[in-house]
Amino acid sequence: MEMGLVTLLRVAWIAGTLPILVASIPCSKLNWFHDFLLGFARRGKTMQQSSSRKFTVPQKFFCHFYALAVIWTTFLLLATWLYAYNMALLVSQPLHFSSITSYLTGGSHSFWLHGSPSMKIEQRYRCWVSIFLLLLMEAQVLRRLYETIYVFKYSPSARMHIFGYFTGLFFYTAAPLSLCCNYVSEVFLFASNLIQELIVKGKDRMQFGEYSWWGFVGPLLKLKWHAWLGAAIFLWGSVHQHRCHAILGLVRDNSEQIEDYIIPYGDWFKYVSSPHYLAEIVIYGGLLVAGGCSDITLWLLFGFVVANLVFAAAETHRWYLRKFDNYPRERFAIIPSFY
Repeated sequence: MEMGLVTLLRVAWIAGTLPILVASIPCSKLNWFHDFLLGFARRGKTMQQSSSRKFTVPQKFFCHFYALAVIWTTFLLLATWLYAYNMALLVSQPLHFSSITSYLTGGSHSFWLHGSPSMKIEQRYRCWVSIFLLLLMEAQVLRRLYETIYVFKYSPSARMHIFGYFTGLFFYTAAPLSLCCNYVSEVFLFASNLIQELIVKGKDRMQFGEYSWWGFVGPLLKLKWHAWLGAAIFLWGSVHQHRCHAILGLVRDNSEQIEDYIIPYGDWFKYVSSPHYLAEIVIYGGLLVAGGCSDITLWLLFGFVVANLVFAAAETHRWYLRKFDNYPRERFAIIPSFY
């Protein structure tokens, strides 16, 4: 099952990335396709106010993306963490669920005390890497939800295409899933068995042993250097993205009229027009590094993020240049000194 899901996710990321790459080719014959795709990607200030509101939704619906992401990522994180604690041990554990052990293993407690005998140590390690990635993703979506509610000041007239809305819902469903897709079928089966046990026996009849918190935390401390390097890159991008979002929020807050736009300054705005997009690329680059740069699914996820944000940043940069005669000409669209 997991191979089918992995394949489906990879196909989805490729299918999402290829049209953007084609539309980005500097060829006059493809201008119509570029404009067609751009019509779906425009939102907020880059969506012309005179354009039809048909098939659009308020841009403040961005909060739906992050609310969904928080719920979904939290579920995947907790389920995978509990699964790894019982089935993919990297440290010795003294005590576990006795009754659940009996149900899932036919009475053999050694299966839970030492993890699955069929799971190699490298597979167990990769499972804990997935948990680490989900922890980072959880931090990302929680911060973005907070910023969407308390930092951003969306204009009442700001809209986005409904296709972009559904794309965002897809992304924040598929991205967390891509971080743990190699184990998700086992995790779902494990969670299903726990729920069935609870339904059949009831909470009061289920006998629980004491959890060892070291069993939950210890394996994460055994991760290799690339996990911590990736986490550092992730944190670097997160800090700058928060700063850039705060600047954009203050720009809107300080505007004399809510429909006005002014040139943002500060932090990475010194170098590019869309530093929050650049920071997003850094964040997902950190996830890629933390995962060891060996998972094709993560590479394809990262490729989609880069292609999508570069495409959107180019349009934002053109909008700034058209809007302001005094716009800083030394700024690039998204990649300093390059693009």
